[in-house]
Amino acid sequence: MKRGGPAPSDQDRALLTRARRLIALQTAAAISVSLLVLGALVLLVVTHSQNTAAEATLRQTAANADDIEDPPRDVWIFVQDADGGIRATSDAPAGLPDRAALDRVHAGGASETTRIDGREGGYLALTERQDGRVVQVVLSRHEQHEERERLLGALIAGEVVGLLIALLSAALLAHRATAPLTDALARQRQFVADASHELRTPLTQLHTRAQLLRMDLRAGAAVADISIDVDRLVTGTRQLGEVVEDLLLSSQLDRRDDARVPVDLVAVAAGVIADQADRARRQEMELTLTADGPAVVLGHQAALRRVLTALVDNALSHTSAGGHVRVELGTEHATVTVVVRDDGAGFDEADTERLFARFSRGDHGDQRRFGLGLALAREVVTGHGGTIEAWGRPGRGAAFTIRIPAA
Repeated sequence: MKRGGPAPSDQDRALLTRARRLIALQTAAAISVSLLVLGALVLLVVTHSQNTAAEATLRQTAANADDIEDPPRDVWIFVQDADGGIRATSDAPAGLPDRAALDRVHAGGASETTRIDGREGGYLALTERQDGRVVQVVLSRHEQHEERERLLGALIAGEVVGLLIALLSAALLAHRATAPLTDALARQRQFVADASHELRTPLTQLHTRAQLLRMDLRAGAAVADISIDVDRLVTGTRQLGEVVEDLLLSSQLDRRDDARVPVDLVAVAAGVIADQADRARRQEMELTLTADGPAVVLGHQAALRRVLTALVDNALSHTSAGGHVRVELGTEHATVTVVVRDDGAGFDEADTERLFARFSRGDHGDQRRFGLGLALAREVVTGHGGTIEAWGRPGRGAAFTIRIPAA
């Protein structure tokens, strides 16, 4: 079940911010490197394909070198006859042919492919001997160069866009990845704060009572004289157990989502009243249960029992001798309603929300633990998809109403 947790401290926020930035940068860097490798592979494949196509064009044109006036586009043919004269395509660019290559092949050298500097991309030349003459076919790489430039520009633009998307995606993923850590750190600090606040007083009281009991025993006090201290010690241990149970419940609320089962709140309330019956008799109060039939909800029985226990305990703590505490259950419009009502001291209407704050305590001189139990009650009820409301007036009692969807 989900519930609101405490805000992380400045130290936690700084730690989480560093973790998120590191995760985001590492993720973005990994994506960017992947895009760079992919772009390099694409450029390599395109360049290899261009070179293969250029060489194929040169060889095919050289095989038909007799027609020097009608070569393919951006291709020029040069033929050096046996007497050293050169015939060339009419519109050949300046700087062509590669005379050094012609002379080497004419002198008996092997066929060769050379690169010639020139306009952007330069030229690629194939020089070979054919039937006593030397043929040189020259191909302009200008269009291939422009194609590579356009591809490179598209890859750079894609890399920039991909980097921005990677940064945004990585930041989102980092935030989601550290969300459980945020909750864990906040819950850890909240648990430590709760434990230190709630355990300090009962532990001090237990230690003091144990010291007094030891002093009485060493002084040889009779059993009847120390029975009151023993009873107080037992009561203190019970209260300490309740504190620990509340703290454990507080730390486990978010890990119980997958354990919901049908729970009859009438049976749960009957068990709580049975546990509190002796206390009610000692305090000379009337503790009753009213129900018009089963009241079944989907939830966690232990957590719901702690809610009813906290409300009944609160009612008994703030009701004087001769008072009445009633637990009323009913089902209406697919909603189970539980009302814990008393005619005790009540509270000021302005303090309604304060009652559910952690560590708040009762007025009217009552020093019992008050806030954590009711704060947990609201968290548990909210986690079950329900609501809890408090009503009270000074001297006119109080009522806590829970509404939870029926199973």
